[in-house]
Amino acid sequence: MEIKVNGSWREFPDGATVSEVLDALDVARQGVAVAVNGEVVRRGEWEASVVPKGANIDVLTAVQGG
Repeated sequence: MEIKVNGSWREFPDGATVSEVLDALDVARQGVAVAVNGEVVRRGEWEASVVPKGANIDVLTAVQGG
């Protein structure tokens, strides 16, 4: 299935969870926030949250500095 991640369409297996998407993208978990279709998914829900086909995922990484 196709999922839009940070503005780019990518292919993932049907039934992929948020956690599996992050693994496929090789994203570190520390300081990361994820929104699916504009709704923030809590870190504790990543393993169980199935991403729907055609979803729009935003993966945001906190950056420190000034």
